[in-house]
Amino acid sequence: MATNGAVQLAVVEGVLERITYANEENGYTVARVDTGRGSGDLLTVVGSLLGAQPGESLRMEGRWGSHPQYGRQFTVENYRTVLPATVQGIRRYLGSGLIKGIGPRIADRIVEHFGTDTLDVIEADPGRLVEVPGLGPKRTRMIGAAWEEQKAIKEVMVFLQGVGVSTSIAVRIYKKYGDASISVVRNQPYRLAADVWGIGFLTADRIAQAVGIPHDSPERVKAGLQYVLSQSADQGHCFLPEERLIADGVTMLQVDTGLVIDCLAELAADPEGVVRESVPDADGGPPVTAVYLVPFHRAELSLVGQVRRLLNARDDRMQSFQDVDWERALGWLAGRTGAELAPEQRDAVRLALTRKVAVLTGGPGCGKSFTVRSIVELARAKKAKVVLAAPTGRAAKRLSELTGAEASTVHRLLELKPGGDAAYDRERPLDADLVVVDEASMLDLLLANKLVKAVAPGAHLLLVGDVDQLPSVGAGEVLRDLLADGGPVPAVRLTRIFRQAQQSGVVTNAHRINTGLPPLTDGLPDFFLFPEEDTEEAGRLTVDVAARRIPARFGLDPRRDIQVLAPKHGGPAGAGHLNGLLQQAITPARPDLAEKRFGGRVFRVGDKVTQIRNNYEKGANGVFNGTVGVVTALDPVEQRLTVRTEEDEEVGYDFAELDELAHAYAVTIHRSQGSEYPAVVIPVTTGAWRMLQRNLLYTAVTRAKKLVVLVGSRKALAQAVRTVSAGRRFTAVAPRLSGRIPGGNTA
Repeated sequence: MATNGAVQLAVVEGVLERITYANEENGYTVARVDTGRGSGDLLTVVGSLLGAQPGESLRMEGRWGSHPQYGRQFTVENYRTVLPATVQGIRRYLGSGLIKGIGPRIADRIVEHFGTDTLDVIEADPGRLVEVPGLGPKRTRMIGAAWEEQKAIKEVMVFLQGVGVSTSIAVRIYKKYGDASISVVRNQPYRLAADVWGIGFLTADRIAQAVGIPHDSPERVKAGLQYVLSQSADQGHCFLPEERLIADGVTMLQVDTGLVIDCLAELAADPEGVVRESVPDADGGPPVTAVYLVPFHRAELSLVGQVRRLLNARDDRMQSFQDVDWERALGWLAGRTGAELAPEQRDAVRLALTRKVAVLTGGPGCGKSFTVRSIVELARAKKAKVVLAAPTGRAAKRLSELTGAEASTVHRLLELKPGGDAAYDRERPLDADLVVVDEASMLDLLLANKLVKAVAPGAHLLLVGDVDQLPSVGAGEVLRDLLADGGPVPAVRLTRIFRQAQQSGVVTNAHRINTGLPPLTDGLPDFFLFPEEDTEEAGRLTVDVAARRIPARFGLDPRRDIQVLAPKHGGPAGAGHLNGLLQQAITPARPDLAEKRFGGRVFRVGDKVTQIRNNYEKGANGVFNGTVGVVTALDPVEQRLTVRTEEDEEVGYDFAELDELAHAYAVTIHRSQGSEYPAVVIPVTTGAWRMLQRNLLYTAVTRAKKLVVLVGSRKALAQAVRTVSAGRRFTAVAPRLSGRIPGGNTA
């Protein structure tokens, strides 16, 4: 049994029938295998089966064991793919959807023609596939290329298997580096963190250790410091104070402080490394040494320079508004719209039409939308070219309905191209006299910089948004910075709640929450609380409310009209877990419904999904983080899934790209910014205690047009209302704008 003290591993061969669970992070898989004994019973196997696909024949080494619930099972230590040798095995293997272009029907035809020689023909002479009835040269070439790619990817997967890299990432590595994949992974693993989406420093570091790169290698330390900065950007910061960066680097990398300081100095000397600059302390203390990743430093300088350039432009493309008779103009407007503007709304209209950069802010029910409509009406009356945009498809659609003019997403307006460059910029500005951007609280530093750069000198830019909502998902807090005291950008804040809006429980409670008062939850027709102290029960109740109770009582569609907004992703009442339960309730598995398992998720036709990264290669002008859509088609032969986005664009995803999609029956409140839904359901539980803050709850409530249902704990709700968001983000846009940091750039 034992050899030299080592346990002899058992060997099992069989065909992988189906994967019942797979963790994309660590590769742990639960699968069912047909060992060919003829009894029809399938064997449960568990362990790392990265890259194995249903239909493949596997030779697995491991140990036998028993599970109290599932009985006898086999734990896999390692495996390799074995090509099937029988006609039936080959037919099943090819018909499993493993090779792009071959489905069950074509597999039957190929195997009928070539028999047991099928795989040898595909391997050595795929051109002969044209002999098969119904297979033309185009599909034959496609099958040959897919076979070669599958083989090459498998080789990379086998190499990466020991370090726990997921299937989809192995595919990405291969697509990025091709035949050089193994060489790059072995010799320059930290390149992966910069080059391949989905590989962060931690995965690259695991690979580096496995291929023998020393723990204290300067290459490792520099990559680690850049990772700390990029993580802080993901949390909203444009820079980190040097002392904090060094401390975080030492903690994460577990190396000497001196080595981290030396490596940081090397990075600062590299033009593409990091930038160090002294900036004022936000709390009034001594200046801070800020350390930026290069793109964020460039964007800060550029944004500030562009805003100043617009403010100081000599030309004015809306000069006619400088000497307008405002009483007459506003009287004409009231005749057009059927309503008088309140004094602060009148101020906002004048500001937008006479100043070249302006901000309009205010909460729900204060008339921001009507003010914007009034500005657009007056501008159009003077024949001005007005361009309307918003950060999300939903917000753009709403802006379009409000003004009666076409509105687009900022990304589409700028025609962003692969790599993130915009078709419109300082050299080729937008042909617009007035650019209006709604939901401007969502603009992060990088996107705001691209947008402002594309506004022509002399044109007017109006940013509209609610500064009390959560700041952007990306780094920066541009709207808040533009509104900072001492800055040069003029602004109007609308504060009066209109009588019609006062009748809305949603609007009333949003303002109560924003001023630190608990929401009213009794006796309102559009705002409810379902009390439930237990977090798990609150999660289940949230699903019941969203999938069954609201549709039954209010006639709303659970997929289109109702959105669950969770404070966080993890936990029993988090967006991740709720998505699984909501999918079961709204789009359950059916024999006639196509589906594709990918990692731990199952995608089905009809699923509500969201894009979780910016991908400039997809769609007409890229598909961006937060874009929501519905799965409309799923083709196992072409290995492709199609999503119709909220902008009514059909976007295709190869199966290997499905880690770019997540289910969106429930999303985090952060991801819901800029969107508006007829009804929102918000689990508020003690399980999300650290996340519960006033601006988080306020943002969630203001996403609803007609109905809010809170589910959860009164104690957690009180905590959310009471807790004002802790710190500001690390950004220096406001001091740059007010001239407290010398210099500036209009690049």
